[in-house]
Amino acid sequence: MKKRTWEPLGKLEAAVMNVVWTHSPVTAREVCARMTGSEERAYTTIMTTMDRLHRKGLLLREKEGLAWRYSPALGRAEFEKALADGLATEILNAHGEVALSAFVDAAAEVDESLLDRLTQLIAQRRKGHK
Repeated sequence: MKKRTWEPLGKLEAAVMNVVWTHSPVTAREVCARMTGSEERAYTTIMTTMDRLHRKGLLLREKEGLAWRYSPALGRAEFEKALADGLATEILNAHGEVALSAFVDAAAEVDESLLDRLTQLIAQRRKGHK
């Protein structure tokens, strides 16, 4: 079975998903009430965004009275892993060896211990474990 690939979320989509991941199951009105500050949006904007996330496959929903109650189709960590897998595949397909070298350099700049972890992951993959 082919893995599902995900597009990165826009700023509002990410803010909505953060509320859903934290407080599900929720209605659009409940999400709207939990968004404050710079993330605050009109109820209809949140409702439209949640419908779009549902059509993308990121949210599940059940009818409750006149409203929909939403829950995540996958957990935050699951989504982030799938997103990272898709982006890594896209970059490696487009840039091959150069991308691989850049990835190793970036890992070393962020935290030298990531190189050790990368070595462990490569060894596990070669042994047939994911």
